[in-house]
Amino acid sequence: MTHPYKALGPEAFWKTAVGAKNPLQIGGLWSPKFQITQDMPIVTAGSCFAQHFSRALAGRGYDWLDGEPAPPYLREGAARDYNYGIFSFRSGNIYTTRMLRQWVEQALELKEDPKEVWRTKGRFYDPLRPMIEPGGFSSKGEMFASREACYRAIRRAIEGASVFVFTLGLTESWANRSSGLEYASCPGTAAGAFQDGAHVFVNHRAREIEQDLLAALNAMRAINPDLKVLLSVSPVPLTATASGAHVLTATTYSKSVLRAVAGMVSEDHDWVDYFPSYEIITSPAFRGMFFAPNQRSVVPEGVDFVMQNFFADQVSAFGHAASAQKGPPSAVPPTAPKENEDVKCEEEMLNAFAT
Repeated sequence: MTHPYKALGPEAFWKTAVGAKNPLQIGGLWSPKFQITQDMPIVTAGSCFAQHFSRALAGRGYDWLDGEPAPPYLREGAARDYNYGIFSFRSGNIYTTRMLRQWVEQALELKEDPKEVWRTKGRFYDPLRPMIEPGGFSSKGEMFASREACYRAIRRAIEGASVFVFTLGLTESWANRSSGLEYASCPGTAAGAFQDGAHVFVNHRAREIEQDLLAALNAMRAINPDLKVLLSVSPVPLTATASGAHVLTATTYSKSVLRAVAGMVSEDHDWVDYFPSYEIITSPAFRGMFFAPNQRSVVPEGVDFVMQNFFADQVSAFGHAASAQKGPPSAVPPTAPKENEDVKCEEEMLNAFAT
């Protein structure tokens, strides 16, 4: 009498799939549900690591969708300083699923914008993206006009996309106690002023994260029923934690919860897939070789290995029609992210408070 393990291939066993291989020979980690081709408009958003996807896709001639291009009078370097061409809209990093839900529901006018603004040294900052404008805005009106432009860009991106790529980054966040508005960073760090009674620390749990993620994705699908979603989890550890735990264990909690939610949502919906960039960087099988000496930053070789796996697994599943052959230069938007640029990461600024 046989049993199910008799019929499994070598990829199902640690000995043959991992233990007997050089780390750089480990592959076939992803069985994609759907094909992603160069002519499919792709939207990218999420944590810092999501920027690597947009760079790799744009650099290979894929149709990376820029819903909020830089004004033509801005030079390329200045456009990047003002956070154009980083994600598909000028939202800055979206670290949590609650923030994704906020952006989507407010952009689609499903929820009212609380209209909160931070003021620091006579300048005005957007609490949803406090580092989006170097030096802040000159007035409330200018700030809210910029936020409305981002809302319009999100709507355009959702309506025009074939694939939405989102990288989950954090479970920890700060919010307005009365309105529930979740911030991109703790008030008083990038901008604004911290008020103990008004601002509250949140460490989201799995059920809340799943509910927020599905609410955001279902809202997108309501206006674009054919939209496919590709989820990943950022392998980058927390810069700092306000949970009271050691930053290492806080990182383990955060990434474990996010990975579990991403996996469950992918398993439950045929239009959602999960790509294991987190596992490729952090698994003990890769011996930490993809981290810089600070044990946090991912080195370019690690990013390259992640994207090599991404494209190779697409080809393996669907053939060379999905191959990442570089398209003509005109296929790459002028403000698209470049592969040799540093990522923009608001959370990094917390390092300034380490003593």
